Amino acid sequence: MTDTPQLKLFNSLTRQLEEFQPVHEGEARVYSCGPTVYNYQHIGNMRAYVFADTLGRTLQFLGYKLTHVINITDVGHLTSDADEGEDKMEKMAAREGKSAWDIAKFYQEDFERDLARLNVQPKQHPRATEYVDAMIAWGMRIADKHCYELDSGLYFDVSSVADYGRLARAVTEDGEGRIDTVEGKRNAADFAIWRKTPAGETRQMEWDSPWGRGAPGWHLECSVMGEALLGFPFDIHTGGIDHREIHHPNEIAQNQAYCGCGGLDDARHSGAKIWMHNNFLVERSGKMSKSSGEFLRLQLLIDKGYHPLAYRMMCLQAHYRSELEFSWEGLGAALTRLKRMVMGVRQATGAAYNQAPNTALPASPENRADALRQAVDHPKLVPLIDKFEAALLDDLNTAVALTALEEVIATKKVPVDQKATLARAMLWPLGLEALPREEFRLRPKDAVVTEAEIEDALERRRDARAQKDFATSDAIRDELAGKGVEVMDGDPLGWEWKLG
Repeated sequence: MTDTPQLKLFNSLTRQLEEFQPVHEGEARVYSCGPTVYNYQHIGNMRAYVFADTLGRTLQFLGYKLTHVINITDVGHLTSDADEGEDKMEKMAAREGKSAWDIAKFYQEDFERDLARLNVQPKQHPRATEYVDAMIAWGMRIADKHCYELDSGLYFDVSSVADYGRLARAVTEDGEGRIDTVEGKRNAADFAIWRKTPAGETRQMEWDSPWGRGAPGWHLECSVMGEALLGFPFDIHTGGIDHREIHHPNEIAQNQAYCGCGGLDDARHSGAKIWMHNNFLVERSGKMSKSSGEFLRLQLLIDKGYHPLAYRMMCLQAHYRSELEFSWEGLGAALTRLKRMVMGVRQATGAAYNQAPNTALPASPENRADALRQAVDHPKLVPLIDKFEAALLDDLNTAVALTALEEVIATKKVPVDQKATLARAMLWPLGLEALPREEFRLRPKDAVVTEAEIEDALERRRDARAQKDFATSDAIRDELAGKGVEVMDGDPLGWEWKLG
């Protein structure tokens, strides 16, 4: 793809920006670490999937055929990332009095529902339990040279591969400080490939293996599914920055062992050419952690009247590698900005349609970067295409891309069909496309008045104002205010009311 502009991405393994050069010509293969489905996902978790989806959309925007995998961890993850504590699935199953399989199914469906609400494109969602036989086969392949067996399971010897921990930059002579000691381990950082079921216990999720009955270690599933679905090396591996310290270094070590690869001076030996990590979402009240009991879920935002894409907008306003602080005020500002964009694109599209009602505006194809330059040639708009594309090419600088879109919407005296085409096309790689304005009305879950009642009252009020019966108009406004409905006369966005 010699004509494709060069996308530069920050590789956590090399700590530098690198040009994206696909392993397979014209393709982009991406693996994103998915959730452990033992509980609801909080909005901090969901930032990783907004980032990964924006990456995937950008690759498609540039013309690459995308294969994107987000795994589902439904077995193997302990309450500590370092092979300590209770099994998260078994623990939640006991708490709720359900089977671990039912727990996994329920929370996977909820996760996928949240992805759809955030307009994350459908991905492959393989489950760890579907690959247990492959994980056992993987362990058998690497066991002789890289593993040793203890009473508690089969452990990977991290000293058996070159450059262990380079991704985390956290290795010292004493090993990883965050990892608790397991009796018999050769190195503090050694990790479980297979966890034996303790004598006298029975797990809901356990299988027979050469190392006894038990379950796979958490880190193994991503290695196995990445190789099976994308092939080694694939292009990009993504995850939250918390994975950079333990989970991903362990995954890389397994990949090196399986492939017989050398050191990490060649990033391909890690299993992926580029490793990318989004930073944390910070919430000062402490309600981001699931251990807090009531934590911030996407559903809570919806219940308070915020469209979920307001949260996507909030994420896009910051660079994915920077910390992002959550606040309700910030979410409200993101919603207002999103409404302005939607209204601006709607007005441009309506103007274009009114000018040429028999000409359908083009849909949004995946490969649109080149197509845009063929459809848009006005001297005021072409530089904004360049600005938008350059922002995405610069390690997904969505904050600048948003400003380029807003400049398109604000541009005057340009062909309305070109303006509409460009604005709609820009919405797509940001994941903000095709939303009716009515969906953005603030309507908290506990509102006591129905939308139909509001619309009926507003229609009566419009009639009264048309007849200059301002007393009735004011009475209807006061009636609505008593029910928590704020009537926004003269709102430049065209939203007539909101529930406060």
